[in-house]
Amino acid sequence: MRNFTFVFILFFSLNSYSQSQISQDNFEGNSTITSWFGDNCGMDNAFSNPFQNGINTSAKVLKYTDAGGQYANVRFDAGFNYNLNTSSVFSLKIYVPSNGITGTQTNQISLKLQNGNDVSPWATQCEIIKSVVLNQWQTITFNFASDPFINLDPTSQNPMNRSDFNRVILQVNGENNTSQVTAYIDDFYYSGAATIFNTLVWSDEFDTNGGINTTKWFPQTQLPNGNSWYNGELQHYTNRQVNSTINNGILSIVAKRETFTDQGKTKQYTSARLNSKFSFKYGRVEVRAKLPVGAGTWPAIWMLGKNIIEPGGFWTSSFGTASWPACGEIDIMEHWGTNQNVVSSAVHHPINGNLSVGEYISNAQNIAGVSTSFHIYAVEWDTQKITFSVDGINHLTYNPPVKNQYTWPFNAEQYILLNVAIEPSVTAGFVQSAMEVDYVRVYQQTALETNNVVNVNNLVLFPNPASDEITLKSNENLIGATISISSLLGQKLDSFKLNSEETTLNLSNYQSGIYILKVNSQVGIQSYKFIKK
Repeated sequence: MRNFTFVFILFFSLNSYSQSQISQDNFEGNSTITSWFGDNCGMDNAFSNPFQNGINTSAKVLKYTDAGGQYANVRFDAGFNYNLNTSSVFSLKIYVPSNGITGTQTNQISLKLQNGNDVSPWATQCEIIKSVVLNQWQTITFNFASDPFINLDPTSQNPMNRSDFNRVILQVNGENNTSQVTAYIDDFYYSGAATIFNTLVWSDEFDTNGGINTTKWFPQTQLPNGNSWYNGELQHYTNRQVNSTINNGILSIVAKRETFTDQGKTKQYTSARLNSKFSFKYGRVEVRAKLPVGAGTWPAIWMLGKNIIEPGGFWTSSFGTASWPACGEIDIMEHWGTNQNVVSSAVHHPINGNLSVGEYISNAQNIAGVSTSFHIYAVEWDTQKITFSVDGINHLTYNPPVKNQYTWPFNAEQYILLNVAIEPSVTAGFVQSAMEVDYVRVYQQTALETNNVVNVNNLVLFPNPASDEITLKSNENLIGATISISSLLGQKLDSFKLNSEETTLNLSNYQSGIYILKVNSQVGIQSYKFIKK
């Protein structure tokens, strides 16, 4: 089985957003960093990406060339003091080719935070060092709340208790040496604003009676190896209403003891396994459910990569390119009837260096009454981490420090599965039991995933990022449309009519951050993002 979910409730004021802090650069014009500096090294922050493969096919990167400088590094000043209690994580992509290295230095990258206003800013710096794998793009995260850190001055406070950091230093393969190294860095990112998945993009409320909605769900019934399901499971999955039915707003996936023959194989149990006909990348999944009871029952709410090759799966014929575990698996909820009330979540991915062999990380929590009352099983999944919860209480976060095809196949679309399996441990007295599902909901941060140019409306925002002014350029079809500007968290800041094909907005009173601009016109509502430096 393969599964995951999370509920996140947070209240913000306009003030809390106006102080949000963003440092980001993709080295292709989308940057809030005003300038980079190279100390004792060569630096080109608009270099053509020489390795457009793997997780990074972008055109431009920062090239870092240490030709033997004793203290080589690149750095920038943020223009504000970081509040690590709001967000403690910095991330970037890096590629270090082996043919650009001399000496015996450890392959690593360090991120140092300093107070650039000090006469000797390094004296009170705090540093996190991470290992680097050569000859491949990887995502590295530096978490000052949980990663081991080094204070150059041992008497310095824990970084989470400091508010004077305003400079970021990146250093490859250490300092105080004359060895050489070439590295390529991309997609540097830090945001003090939390990711909020607040737009419902897909759901099933199960508000009709009868069979499942076949425009939303596909009943997967084909035995994957022609004989049985995985893990020694005993059931046939069927497409019959006796195994998956909706009544009074509740979907019931019913596992039954009954003799049933299908695909030339006779089994003594039946159940249902539903694939969602919706797939997505990043967001929050929420499922309100009550679980079956009885030794041998194995209900699951989970997700698989849309690219999985699995006989009989809904997506395989059109999108199948990867076998399990290379496709990635997110287990939102699993429950074994032999361990009543213990709810488990997990992520499955390949072991390092072998896409065909899986490993996993999991954790569980004890929830009273999972088979007698409904609970909300949830996951939040973003570019950096996957967090699982029950009724809003987290029990597992997966955030590997190095993200590559082995540790992080979770940068592609996944789909949802609901099923109840029967294990060999089933008792002789078992007759039937059901997983009851009240709803399945998927939320995303859709406003931030729209492009700066939408063809239907033909509106362009430039420059973006902007300083004190941003210009809106449209065609005549949008004259008269209503423009509204909101903070990332939804607070409406301005509204006006578009009276000409080119309009310049004054942003001098806006704080640095990301904003959402909406155009309400006769062709509908379109959303754009822009960044105020």
